[in-house]
Amino acid sequence: MVFLGVKLGDIVAVEYVGTLDNGGIFDSSESQGGPLEFKVGGGQVLQGFEEAVLNMEIGDKKTIRLEPSKGYGEYSKNLVETIPRVSIPNNERLTEETMLLVSLPDGSKMPASITAITEDTVTLDMNHPLADEVLHFEIKVVGIRLAAN
Repeated sequence: MVFLGVKLGDIVAVEYVGTLDNGGIFDSSESQGGPLEFKVGGGQVLQGFEEAVLNMEIGDKKTIRLEPSKGYGEYSKNLVETIPRVSIPNNERLTEETMLLVSLPDGSKMPASITAITEDTVTLDMNHPLADEVLHFEIKVVGIRLAAN
């Protein structure tokens, strides 16, 4: 049997370091306790990260650059909302940069950071903190479990 690298459906284990354009590290497999395992094509990781591991083999290393469209998306003003302060329980302890889980009309929850507080209102930003950022990853494949046929 000839192995031609990672395919859709395979479970892959990777070591990685994620950096921003300024060189600052925002994530790494080491900081998460070891290699990241995910099913290729399963939508568990960023689209561009998933695409990058296709056809790689154990021991292969790659450096990739992800534009926002393949990372955490473009910043959207539509995801910033100002709401009445009284609509948040225990609002006397709120501070800017506090993270909240906001309930959406469909019942799902979305993280939001508080960007402004007045006596009467709170401004919530539901964009991912890395929205609009170009991401760089150094990736090394350290394990592959082939998809069941």
